[in-house]
Amino acid sequence: MSFNEVLTSKAENIEEIIRQYLPKEEGFQKTVLQAMNYSILAGGKRLRPMLMQEVFASCGGADEEILKPFMAALEMIHTYSLVHDDLPAMDNDEYRRGRKTTHAVYGEDMAILAGDGLLNYAFETALRAFDIADAGEYPRIVRALEVLANKAGIYGMIGGQVCDVESENQQEEISAGKLLFIHEHKTAALIEAAMMIGGILAGADEKRISALEQAASDIGIAFQIQDDILDVTGSQEVLGKPIGSDERNHKQTYVSIYGLQQSAKDVDRLSREAISLMELQEDSFLFQLITWLIHREK
Repeated sequence: MSFNEVLTSKAENIEEIIRQYLPKEEGFQKTVLQAMNYSILAGGKRLRPMLMQEVFASCGGADEEILKPFMAALEMIHTYSLVHDDLPAMDNDEYRRGRKTTHAVYGEDMAILAGDGLLNYAFETALRAFDIADAGEYPRIVRALEVLANKAGIYGMIGGQVCDVESENQQEEISAGKLLFIHEHKTAALIEAAMMIGGILAGADEKRISALEQAASDIGIAFQIQDDILDVTGSQEVLGKPIGSDERNHKQTYVSIYGLQQSAKDVDRLSREAISLMELQEDSFLFQLITWLIHREK
């Protein structure tokens, strides 16, 4: 099978795992449950749970059942962040992945509640790992929950979003340091959560977990830099969205600060560093996934 065929197969498998953990659409709160499920079933490559799954395997994880609640939970957290990003008070987007955004279908009030519901339900879902695990695995689950909460919170993704929103609202020139902070937290934090949790639940030691965290940070930052590059060099036909929006909106990006040549060099440097930290073989799917993720053309 080609890389793309394997990628598609794995994404479909993860989609089925996520569906197993979705709430039933019933009761007086049925509308918000429908909005939650509409949001999370909007598609996507499921890259964060896929990274978690692949790292778990690479660290010698045996029984994947303990991992599944965390895979679903992480995608719920990622989805809630997108639901809130699309709101009129944030990016005010009407479409995502070719269909109406949650607030456009269910209203702004229900979209806010759906995002809240997904975040809370994510932790309800992750806690179900205790029902699967042996008592000896409980410390790993507690450590994984700690990472999930931290990377999703004010010292992780939300912290990066706050900095990003304030910078845009004030229309200030973002310093290189602040831009890196935004990328490290808004983009890289959930990738760090994915890879660290995969290692933790597989029983990796703290040295390995620390290496995974740094590698994930490199991957997340490189991913965002590549996004900035594509906004300049890509085509609307390939990307499926208008290009040049950053320049039109006078948005400070990695490319506008460092230029295209240096940005491309940094993407390459960060990707090589991540792969080195993880000691990956070039024929492994995880190596191919990370390389594709960072050097993608759309």
